[in-house]
Amino acid sequence: MKGRTIYPGSAEGEALVSQEPLGFYGGVDIKTGVVIEKGHELEGKCVKGRILVFPYGKGSTVGSYVIYGLKKNNVAPAAIINRETETIVATGAILAGIVCVDRVAIEEIENGARVTVHAGEKEAEISVQK
Repeated sequence: MKGRTIYPGSAEGEALVSQEPLGFYGGVDIKTGVVIEKGHELEGKCVKGRILVFPYGKGSTVGSYVIYGLKKNNVAPAAIINRETETIVATGAILAGIVCVDRVAIEEIENGARVTVHAGEKEAEISVQK
């Protein structure tokens, strides 16, 4: 699969996939990396070291700092893949130095799949092994 690079780099890991938007401020615990948003399909799951796949972010701009805090606390995802990365997630990924790509058909990535992301200057290559 191809995508657009938001923040370059390479990452590999197990996919943690949501078809629902994800808000980081009040949605992900900054100290543990566990999704705490009540009723979210990822509630109780940890993002640490995973390839976090979701359509787009939602919520407060403070979410950018939560993403940065996840990295500082060593509980950040290895990479973020979105259908469309909005400003909150883009800013957080850039601040934290987390590989981030968008314009990806996230429906083609299954939860638990092994995902490799190679994000260059502008384009990204995503490979999925089931």
